[in-house]
Amino acid sequence: MIYLELFWSFVQIGLFSIGGGYAAMPLIQDQVVDLHPWLTMAQFADIMAIAEMTPGPIAINAATFVGIQVAGLPGAVLATLGCILPSCLIVMTMAYLYYRFRGLRTVQGILAGLRPAVIAMIASAGISLLIMAVYGQRSLPANLATIDKTALAIFAVGFIILQRWKPNPLLIMAGSGLAGVILYAVI
Repeated sequence: MIYLELFWSFVQIGLFSIGGGYAAMPLIQDQVVDLHPWLTMAQFADIMAIAEMTPGPIAINAATFVGIQVAGLPGAVLATLGCILPSCLIVMTMAYLYYRFRGLRTVQGILAGLRPAVIAMIASAGISLLIMAVYGQRSLPANLATIDKTALAIFAVGFIILQRWKPNPLLIMAGSGLAGVILYAVI
């Protein structure tokens, strides 16, 4: 039963995660933390961090990690297949339709209409991650003064460096992780 639930949960995630892994984060969270309490919020945040850092699409990495955590290797395989199956079917269908009807104004209008929705989903995922990083919980607390000042400082410094000098984001991620290890060990 757990295998079917994993497969179906990630089929839904794969079906509705238009915009990539960052846009899928709220959907993954809803399935694995809220709907099926397979993971705690802290475990979910850890898995998202690992999924972001490892090579490959975030949603597929998350499906694999959640599947392993919940049901071992068979769970990882089924969750990953569930995540990619809708995308494969949708892309093949859309490619066929696009090449057949690409000159129609309606098709161009549909694509233009999807862009704002994708941007909103990505922004939602980014805001959720920021709130989780600086408050340690999923939503804003009643007392906003409970912010983790160390996490906020690391975020702010990394953001400023990215905006001003535009280095490789991987260097900022590695530097932020190292700064977190050092600062949290000292504090």
